[in-house]
Amino acid sequence: MAHSFADANVDPDDDFSLPGWLYTDPEYYEVEVARVIRPSWQIVCHESDIPGAGDYHTLDYIGESVIAIRGTDGQIRAFTNVCRHRAMRLVEGPVGCAKKLVCPYHAWTYEADGRLSGVPMKSDYPALDTSKHGLAPVDVEIWRGFVFVRLEDAGGPSVAAMMAPYEAEIDPYRFNEMRTISPVRLRPRAVNWKNVGDNYSDGLHIPVAHPGLTRLFGKSYAIEAQPWVDKMSGYLSDRPGNLWEDFYRRNLPHAPHLPEENQKLWLYYKLWPNQAFDIYSDQIDFMQWLPLSPTTCVLREMAFALPDDRREMKLVRYANWRINRMVNAEDTWLITNVQKGMASQSYAVGPLGRSEVCLRSFARKIREAIPEARQHVPPPAGWSRRPRVVD
Repeated sequence: MAHSFADANVDPDDDFSLPGWLYTDPEYYEVEVARVIRPSWQIVCHESDIPGAGDYHTLDYIGESVIAIRGTDGQIRAFTNVCRHRAMRLVEGPVGCAKKLVCPYHAWTYEADGRLSGVPMKSDYPALDTSKHGLAPVDVEIWRGFVFVRLEDAGGPSVAAMMAPYEAEIDPYRFNEMRTISPVRLRPRAVNWKNVGDNYSDGLHIPVAHPGLTRLFGKSYAIEAQPWVDKMSGYLSDRPGNLWEDFYRRNLPHAPHLPEENQKLWLYYKLWPNQAFDIYSDQIDFMQWLPLSPTTCVLREMAFALPDDRREMKLVRYANWRINRMVNAEDTWLITNVQKGMASQSYAVGPLGRSEVCLRSFARKIREAIPEARQHVPPPAGWSRRPRVVD
């Protein structure tokens, strides 16, 4: 297994994992949602999923609902899915099309650019200024054809800036030209959201807990950490595997848009703080792990690919899904049992090896955002409501 070691800052906590109480504590969870999740970018869809004026996708997480909608001018904007009159949800469901967003409660009407354009009995509202009661905007970034939103701007980097170290590497995959091949799937998990991400970037468990991936990659699996993104990768080997592994390797069609060295390369990127995309020569998969509570989350998954009607490509994509279904089942068992262990009073922190560069990088950023995360045991209740002491 190859590694790229991150710079080791002189920090006594660098050699230790995040403490277990961060994976179960309700008070800490509320702070983490505010300081980590709300200011972070989250993928909604591909821009081709909302091709025409009024087409929209929604994303529901941490108590908010966001609408990403294309206006009559072709621009994609995002707003909270909340009427400014009585807080009614304007739309339901993950996708739709609406030339105007009409509230189903009192018929307040909004344009696709967020303007409030219609109010029944408008003269009945003496304090109403329609110019100040448009939909609440949400930050949008279009990165290589994918639509990302952010609830708050806390000065963090853009998606493009986070992915900058790998732009040349992913450029041949032509993300902008991809189309959705699998609709959004939601899969609840009885684990803290960080457990999903920790496991995703953990390279040491691959040869122990994933026999299929070990057969596929041999000893080529590698991990590395950049400031805002982790990278994992492996090359398909010729080692015999099970039915679906062998079928996939034998029948994988040549991808003419990719360099030869990428034909049998599987790439994994985890983008801070809670989403990842798996890149294969046949397709790419996006996954988010969205917090629901201190001990639960939901996986939100989508798949995209360049248009390709070849029969062998369809069969290979099915084999890919079968392989990864087994990997997902193995990971679910792992993270579920890790979550149980995090609740044990016998666990505080664990040592991190020098090779665990991705876990080190993630823990470092969590500690920077929430200094209390350095404490091996939870502080007294109410700590988050006390004045913060600034050195």
